[in-house]
Amino acid sequence: MRKLTLLLLCIVTLGLASCKKETYVRPNNLTIVKYIETNQWALSSDGLTYSATINDSRIDPRTFEDDGILVYISRGDTNIYEQLPFVYNVDAFSYSVKAGSLTIDVQSSDNQDTQPIKPSSRTRVKIVLIESYQ
Repeated sequence: MRKLTLLLLCIVTLGLASCKKETYVRPNNLTIVKYIETNQWALSSDGLTYSATINDSRIDPRTFEDDGILVYISRGDTNIYEQLPFVYNVDAFSYSVKAGSLTIDVQSSDNQDTQPIKPSSRTRVKIVLIESYQ
């Protein structure tokens, strides 16, 4: 009787020990596509930077502080995206973010010719908000 109880106890223990709980975390990312028209690029007063600002309420204070924000642009609204920051044809493209908006800057990377080239066609911008699991 004792051996049978011990055997059943071992089987139950092995059965319970082999169960494991798995937690699946589903990514909660958001992709936003916006457009910058050529007339939205503004030249700074010193003539060194073209800037365009994109306003979006989905870049809220919590997203700004806690999550990842990636920015890609498609120069000329083509089917090719380039991740910011990057340099193309001596112009450096970069961005800055604050709660509620994102600003893209174009500056010359050439010390000889400091005036950047203004984008001459519509620019598609892809903003990817990546939620952080803390």
